[in-house]
Amino acid sequence: MVTKPRFGYNERMAPTVVRDGPFRLFFFSREQPRIHVHVAHPDGEAKFWLTPAVHIATSTGLTARQLADAQAVVNSHLKEIQDAWSHHFGS
Repeated sequence: MVTKPRFGYNERMAPTVVRDGPFRLFFFSREQPRIHVHVAHPDGEAKFWLTPAVHIATSTGLTARQLADAQAVVNSHLKEIQDAWSHHFGS
């Protein structure tokens, strides 16, 4: 059975970098060049800038606790995210 992503993003448009618990970390293939990652959760989404340090850019539907958990997940997978970004965008 194929399940449709909650927000309608496909893997080519928004490749998954990592899944960790209820979080899916991904980025859009045609978006701004500043390194960042989107984090999907069953309750909502957030976007985190990765430089100069990991910090929240935007969020919708997530509680303060969920945002803190999402940021911890981003921090724990920072190298994977950076490597995936470089591989995908060629930088």
